[in-house]
Amino acid sequence: MADKIKVWFDAEGDFLEVLFSDAAGYMKETDNDAVMERVDARGQVIGFSILQVSRLAKQKPLVAELLPSPNVVREKSPKKYGKQ
Repeated sequence: MADKIKVWFDAEGDFLEVLFSDAAGYMKETDNDAVMERVDARGQVIGFSILQVSRLAKQKPLVAELLPSPNVVREKSPKKYGKQ
């Protein structure tokens, strides 16, 4: 998780954006029409945005799963050597 996050709220546009990184990225759809995730070139989630934020006050909590792209190559954990 990021040390700092940036949060923007545009009341007129009814839009909220949360960024975990200043890295360049692009918006990508999620399984929830109101939520877009921002991913970097490697497919790592670096933020998200929510459209029509005001409707959250009138509904149950908004649920969306932010997942990395399926083509993302994950680094393997280093192997531990020696007796265990």
